[in-house]
Amino acid sequence: MPFAKEPPYQPGSPSRTAVVLVNLGTPDEPTPSAVRRYLKEFLSDPRVVEIPKAVWWFILNGIILPFRSKQSAAKYASIWTSDGSPLKSNTQAQAKLLRGLLGERGHDDVTVAMAMRYGSPSLPEVLGKLKAQGHDRILILPAYPQYSGTTTASVNDAVFDHYKTVRNQPELRFVRDYHDHEGYVDALRKTVLAHWQTHGRGDKLVMSFHGVPKRTIDLDDSYQRECMRTARLLAERLRLDENEYLVTFQSRFGKAEWLQPYTAPTVAQLAKDGLRKLDVICPGFTSDCLETLEEIAMEVKHDFLSNGGKEFNYIPCLNSHPAWIAALTEVAEQHMIGWPTRKSMRKVRS
Repeated sequence: MPFAKEPPYQPGSPSRTAVVLVNLGTPDEPTPSAVRRYLKEFLSDPRVVEIPKAVWWFILNGIILPFRSKQSAAKYASIWTSDGSPLKSNTQAQAKLLRGLLGERGHDDVTVAMAMRYGSPSLPEVLGKLKAQGHDRILILPAYPQYSGTTTASVNDAVFDHYKTVRNQPELRFVRDYHDHEGYVDALRKTVLAHWQTHGRGDKLVMSFHGVPKRTIDLDDSYQRECMRTARLLAERLRLDENEYLVTFQSRFGKAEWLQPYTAPTVAQLAKDGLRKLDVICPGFTSDCLETLEEIAMEVKHDFLSNGGKEFNYIPCLNSHPAWIAALTEVAEQHMIGWPTRKSMRKVRS
């Protein structure tokens, strides 16, 4: 594989640090063609779908993309805002606020950039721009608190693949997870308490995490146990006993068995069993997106109310909550230890 053309060498150029906040991705527009492009990139990742390539190519291109693109576009359209995709605008806001708080804490020589694993701005695009600007220390910070091979490892793959074509590589660091980080869990606690103060407390709190195929866990992925630890820590901070909360998994895709219990049928059954008021939070999502705003706040809400439930409350993601930005800043700081992140500490490359 040929190496990418390097920018001209500039003796005496300053050494620079960057944090790249990486989220999953989103279509550029809520249209069938844009959604098709996005889904094709997303579902072509072997980390996401572990089916023999030739078999999956036929299923993806012959069945899924022709039919699902239009359906998914309608769902995206239902949550689209004047700022575009909620996931993208939320992640952009987080990156801007992270940069601001890092600066307030004295890290005035750190650039913060936002990238998407699928869609735009792509990781290769962002990493290329940072290199052109002279950044030679890069911290990759996924927006996924819980590690999974289907998400975090895929981000790492994309970074490694990009640098295969770069001769003069930067110093790289990667955040693996922060599922039990005190600041992250406390930010979740504060969002729940603020919701309860405004809307009252439900009869039960459902913590819905994104699902993965059970086979993923059988192959030693740590995702499930990290989700369960996050849930337990949040329940402890909220002083909930085992009967007052429930962990479920959403967004099942295909016919294979995924992590259970599944969110939608579980919520429907709670209503059938007589539960009247339900609160749902999605701790694994740090930005509101299709899976929270449409799947949970619309579809799962309908499942609950149509089966006898009386009040369904979705508790928004962390988004730009000050406690979450503070926690994100702490995570970044911990992983940049030893790097000169202040202009007064800036090194010059000779």
